[in-house]
Amino acid sequence: MTFDLFGDADPGAPEPALDRDAPLAERMRPRTLAEVVGQEHLTGEGKLLGGLRAGAPVPSLVFWGPPGTGKTTLARLVARAGGARFVGLSAVTAGVKEIRETVAGAREARKAGRGTVLFLDEIHRFNKAQQDALLPHVESGVLTLLGATTENPSFEVNAALLSRCRVAVTRPLDAEALGALLERARTDAERGLGPEAPTVAPEARDLLVRFADGDARRLLGALELAADLAMRAGTDEISLTLAGEALQTRALRYDRQGEEHYDLISALHKSVRASDPDGAAYWLARMLAAGEEPLYLARRLARIAVEDVGLADPFALPLAMAAQQVVHFLGRPEGDAALYEIAIYLALAPKSNRMEAAEIRARELVEQHGTLPVPLAFRNAPTRLLRELGYGEEYRYDHDHPDGFAGQSGLPPELAGEEIYRPTDRGREKALGERKRELDARRGKTRDGKTSTD
Repeated sequence: MTFDLFGDADPGAPEPALDRDAPLAERMRPRTLAEVVGQEHLTGEGKLLGGLRAGAPVPSLVFWGPPGTGKTTLARLVARAGGARFVGLSAVTAGVKEIRETVAGAREARKAGRGTVLFLDEIHRFNKAQQDALLPHVESGVLTLLGATTENPSFEVNAALLSRCRVAVTRPLDAEALGALLERARTDAERGLGPEAPTVAPEARDLLVRFADGDARRLLGALELAADLAMRAGTDEISLTLAGEALQTRALRYDRQGEEHYDLISALHKSVRASDPDGAAYWLARMLAAGEEPLYLARRLARIAVEDVGLADPFALPLAMAAQQVVHFLGRPEGDAALYEIAIYLALAPKSNRMEAAEIRARELVEQHGTLPVPLAFRNAPTRLLRELGYGEEYRYDHDHPDGFAGQSGLPPELAGEEIYRPTDRGREKALGERKRELDARRGKTRDGKTSTD
């Protein structure tokens, strides 16, 4: 069902009557761009939204950012600036039927010379077919689309639709912005807690700001509850104790399927790659505290053992798999210790990505050269016909030669001299490199990958 947030009023029309029973966060919703805090990169002079003026055309935009950073508020303010008819939908409950109804209304409004702005909250929840239904109407100008999402639009919004929009990235509010918002909400006589609101002790203020974790809505909800507790206790100050009672527990911002998930696993992976066990332990703790699936973390650590440690420490992979078995066998919380153990081990292990580089190079050669024939010497010869055709004829059985090495190359002749695996001199890979260079020399291959001639 559609709803018109601003009715048919002009941009300069008075605001709807304030609902004093609404939550503090809703009452304090900014009414102008000047009241928006923490998003100066969007609202400042000369920035994407800072140049919008009343009556100016509104571009199609997708607001992307964490919860509580002003995406919906900015969309409303942008729509009002353009003076267009405003229709709001939530992608959680709306579908193609609601889109059709909105388009029909937009066409009627267009006949009267008025544009329509469609605000679609949680646009990432629309599937491809639903997003495709929007595309022609956005493209033709029947609708101006304002979307809001906590998910990376590069992954969640169709490329064709996204190409017709500009992306406005909202940032988590920093401590200064949150502090300013807290003080405004506390002292605002009309919409905030008012002049009789309790003061906030500095340590309580710091706790509330830290708890908010960049989320304005979370901050104002916590402030409102803490003020209520102070009033009930008959005190005119929100102390650290009262703030702690209001918060109870810290809810970490985290979406196991969203951007925060990928940022944290990236930080864990790169901390291990950087040989930083402290960073690895911290990011692992963050993900576990936020409810990440331990077996997912075990899988990622096994991948790190292959990708970043490789043959510099051949024990890394079996140890990572052992950690996975411990996590599976013990469950939580006992199995968490195995994750910390392998994360710290991998961080301190010597690093080499040459095994992965060899994998990539081998795939490149297959793609470049296609299905090169197997050398005759290396072909299987189970029948007389195949033996008569020379299959396996020049093959030399390595175990019949000194050191179990006959000096043969398994590569097709077209790739003679190609060096796919190039070991480093780090960790145990140094010994593997020395062994490989010795064998290559005996095989007739020089260090630079060329084949020497007899």
